[in-house]
Amino acid sequence: MTILVLGATGATGKHLTRYLLANGHAVKAIVRSADRLKAVVSDHPNLDVTEGTVLNQSDKTLQETVQGCDAVASCLGHNISFKGIFGAPRRLVRDTAERICAAIKANQLAAPVKYVLMKTTGNTNRDLNEIVPTSQRIVTSLLRVVLPPHVDNEQAADYLRVNIDQENASVEWCCVRPDGLIDQDEPTPLDIHPSPIRNPIFDAGKTSRINVAHFMGRLIEDEALWKEWKGRMPVIYNRALQNLNRTES
Repeated sequence: MTILVLGATGATGKHLTRYLLANGHAVKAIVRSADRLKAVVSDHPNLDVTEGTVLNQSDKTLQETVQGCDAVASCLGHNISFKGIFGAPRRLVRDTAERICAAIKANQLAAPVKYVLMKTTGNTNRDLNEIVPTSQRIVTSLLRVVLPPHVDNEQAADYLRVNIDQENASVEWCCVRPDGLIDQDEPTPLDIHPSPIRNPIFDAGKTSRINVAHFMGRLIEDEALWKEWKGRMPVIYNRALQNLNRTES
């Protein structure tokens, strides 16, 4: 398979890039710095790197980039700095999703392309009647005012949920929602749930970045897993911290 990875030099994207290459896939990556990607993955024959961002590419260039791709995996996020949080582009993740999906549609491919988007448990799935504690609703409302990246994350998921929806002939999607992110060197078993089972603000669980990356990779590879979760927003936790109702190893 050929997968376009967005955010390949990030804390989660680097794990995903390594996973896909190790499993024999061809990876395309659009990165701000090719040198940073070399620090993540040394020269690999199955890695095709474009320097820049999705938002500064022409429509024609993006169409050429997504041509031949079976999936797109987005681990994009805003840098944790004043400029990264409050500067342009304010809608990095949402606008990237829109431009990539437009490029996919323009190519009129024979089969739909998978779009796997990394989000957080702070983003509710509005297709479901998710129970949100009052404390979480209050904090989330404040985050929408003071942290533009939170709004960007919500709008990116809503773009896929509303504009792409469930029956799009060109794009199928899944939003992966980890809880509190931690670093680990090796993947561990996961718990997967349709909705959060903990308060992500005041009782967050833990999800390792490498587990997020491997789950995103498996969604792309495993058709049975994809059929189960496409058009949905699965929540994943490190298994050691939860009692399972629904598990995936």
